[in-house]
Amino acid sequence: MELSPSPMFSARTAAAAVLTLGLGFGLASCDSEQPESTKEPAASSSAPGAASASAAPSTTPSEEVPVPVDRRQLAASVLMPPAVNYDDALAKLQAGAGGIFITSWADPALLSEPGRDINALRAAVGRDFQVSIDFEGGRVQRFSEILGEHPAPAQMAAEHSPEEVEQMGAEIGRVLKEHGINVDFAPVLDVDGGELEVVGDRSFSTDPKQAGEYGAAFARGLESAGVKAVFKHFPGHGRASGDTHLGEAVTPPLEELYGHEFVPFQEAIPAAPAAGLMMGHLVVPGLGDGQTPASINPAAYQLAREQLHYGGPIYTDDIGGMASIADTMNVPQAVVAALASGADMPLWSTDAEFPAAVDAVAAALDDGTLTDVQLQASAQRLTGGKLPE
Repeated sequence: MELSPSPMFSARTAAAAVLTLGLGFGLASCDSEQPESTKEPAASSSAPGAASASAAPSTTPSEEVPVPVDRRQLAASVLMPPAVNYDDALAKLQAGAGGIFITSWADPALLSEPGRDINALRAAVGRDFQVSIDFEGGRVQRFSEILGEHPAPAQMAAEHSPEEVEQMGAEIGRVLKEHGINVDFAPVLDVDGGELEVVGDRSFSTDPKQAGEYGAAFARGLESAGVKAVFKHFPGHGRASGDTHLGEAVTPPLEELYGHEFVPFQEAIPAAPAAGLMMGHLVVPGLGDGQTPASINPAAYQLAREQLHYGGPIYTDDIGGMASIADTMNVPQAVVAALASGADMPLWSTDAEFPAAVDAVAAALDDGTLTDVQLQASAQRLTGGKLPE
């Protein structure tokens, strides 16, 4: 499959859903810490084999679970708030959250304390749910003192074959799964442009095709262990003007992305078709109105669906802790804008806004900004559940 520029991504076709919200309007790892400060101290160079003593039922996001039909339940089911500790996670899950995001400042006991860890949460909640984390290797590997330490993607690709990187992905996936994590916001498919520290060695390569080949291999490894890989950060951050943690970041014009930024996604999606996709907060000149970040830009989702032919779940990057979105929207506003634009599951790292976000989505369903059918389709993509007849 080879992408070519299309005239369909005009301002007129792009931003209708966002504009109807009356809302004003960036990549990196999903939580709001800067990547250079995300590496956790590690005691060994390989992942520990011991997991929590709590029961660990087999749970992957692709397993079929019922899709909710109650509107408030439906609203909560497509949201991924952060989990600070066991009690916080339990409350959010009991309120219907479709998943929880393990930030770098979460209580480590959530991964390690029998009876109060993620596996215990599954038993307490009585249903499946997604548990996500940023674990790329190198600078971005959360709780490496528990989950193990691995080289950065650039080092993986420089020293190993794709087949070996696939095995590394499988090793990471096995340990994540043992600790109850079933979604990894990795691998990075951005092409290192040499100018941005926020990308750098988080990218597998400066060569777009190689970045896609190695990213797909890593993703297949994760998937073999029962962990969903998520390609990020579409439409590509490697040559952007800045870091979306800190403010607006603008890519080269849309027509220049087809032969560079889009190539790794074009290569990796068919080679690892079970992977998810993360929409970054990047502004792309020529995409929609050319001013709206991709995560709240309908044209970006249209591009992924219609030109990349991607049919799986699309997550947003962190909409609460990254200035590219948070400077102009609060979490409830950003959640509705992202869903209205085409996201399946907005996620955020800032705490205490889950009830307000559920309220906002439920209100958007009531006023027609969002539809039941739309969110049911998102829930189906996220869970593999069947739509109600």
